[in-house]
Amino acid sequence: MLDAVLSGLLQVLSPDSMMLMMIGIFIGFVVGVLPGIGGPVAMALMLPFTFGMPPIHVFAFLLGMKVVTSTTGDITAVLFGIPGEATSAATVLDGHPMARKGQAGRALGAVLMSSLVGAIIGALALGLSIPVIRPIVLAFGPPEFFMLTVVGLIFIASLSRGQMLRGLIMGCLGLLIALVGIDPQAGVPRYAFGQLELWDGIGIVPVVIGLFGGPEILQLMLSKESIAGKSASRKIVGVGQGILDTFRYWKTVAVAGLIGAGIGVIPGVGGSVAQFIAYGHAKQTSKHPEEFGKGSIDGLLAAGGNNNAKDGGALIPMIAIGLPGSVSTAILLNAFLISGLNPGPEMLTTHLDVTFSMVWITIIANIIVVILALPLLKPLARLTFTEGPILVPFLLILVVLGAYAENNRMFDIWVMATSAFVGVVCLRWNWPRAPLLLGAVLGDLCERYLFLSSSLYGWTWIQRPLVIVLAIAAVAILFKTGWDVRKHARDRQAASLKEVRS
Repeated sequence: MLDAVLSGLLQVLSPDSMMLMMIGIFIGFVVGVLPGIGGPVAMALMLPFTFGMPPIHVFAFLLGMKVVTSTTGDITAVLFGIPGEATSAATVLDGHPMARKGQAGRALGAVLMSSLVGAIIGALALGLSIPVIRPIVLAFGPPEFFMLTVVGLIFIASLSRGQMLRGLIMGCLGLLIALVGIDPQAGVPRYAFGQLELWDGIGIVPVVIGLFGGPEILQLMLSKESIAGKSASRKIVGVGQGILDTFRYWKTVAVAGLIGAGIGVIPGVGGSVAQFIAYGHAKQTSKHPEEFGKGSIDGLLAAGGNNNAKDGGALIPMIAIGLPGSVSTAILLNAFLISGLNPGPEMLTTHLDVTFSMVWITIIANIIVVILALPLLKPLARLTFTEGPILVPFLLILVVLGAYAENNRMFDIWVMATSAFVGVVCLRWNWPRAPLLLGAVLGDLCERYLFLSSSLYGWTWIQRPLVIVLAIAAVAILFKTGWDVRKHARDRQAASLKEVRS
């Protein structure tokens, strides 16, 4: 195994592999900053160019491109509140409020470095799991996947601390959005209202862009001020502080990375689920949960640390049993077949050096993108001090392009505009937006795995050991959230009485 590790590293460091990786990193950087296009789309467009390449070169190009889009997608999320990727949605919750306070440099430094640390955690998880992962992956079936989505839905409660009823209402609205389209079991349209465009369902990307980006653009238009506002210092500081924050709060980053790698292993669950579970866990364990959503460094680091770790986890089932863990790994699976490789036992024996090369590519590509991005952080942070009337036209082009790019249809622009209206209403009357997004992401998965569980096992699936363990975890999360809310209310009441007496 040690020989395979060293052989994989030497092949990745060869001039041809490094040149292709740098090309992939450049493409990934541009794609990651532009909302809506996304890593999978870029990889699919570049796949034809890999014909005839050796396997290491193929993965240096495609995998280098993918891991970079996950990192750079956080940049627009922090600066403008517009996620570059759907999996950057949780980054908006605390990254953009920090930018509005004039702390864009600190936020960018923190999210870049935490993404790098998370990528290393995910890559190490991939490398260490190679000998033992096959039985673990096969132990999960539809019932376990369903309970995992239920655990994700339970985090709606923790994301809405202090506004639990409103959070649950928004979560249910998200679930309704997920139900729009063709019923996968009956094959009939649901909630389509005679509109053919709704048969394909409502895309997550235009919803994310509109829900979080739309209100920020409207606010800039009305205020005619910069993102950071007049009160913030014009001196760009804090990039180094953000990098140090990653190591100061290393436990938050490490746990988020492990959650990302663990959930990334499970095929079909997706990065958005992993990110919100990591974010919800960080909020539950934080000493200052009331700061989440208002510019909490803990929340930002949890989202950033999870972001790239999930990619390493998603590679595990694809390499071990040929089962893609995400859309990106499904495209990589095609690259495997084009290169003449068969996922499964061969990747753990004959082609073990190729497997370890993917670990090295994940680590090296993330190190390179952080090194390249650090000199750009201060110029990028200065954009938050640009006057609103100058910045708004550029942002409008960005959100329209992002909404249109996913499916190349005008209907998604209207979805984005409607989501923007909902986002504005939520901000005006103080309703949480994150539960709606979480419900929309998890609704389809929840329905699919519940149907498969009942079809394959009847109701006996609730007796499976892993299902019981996950159900206990869900109940524990609900109990802890309720207890924390009650304790916070008692503390606030006690503080009010003390003020009255004094």
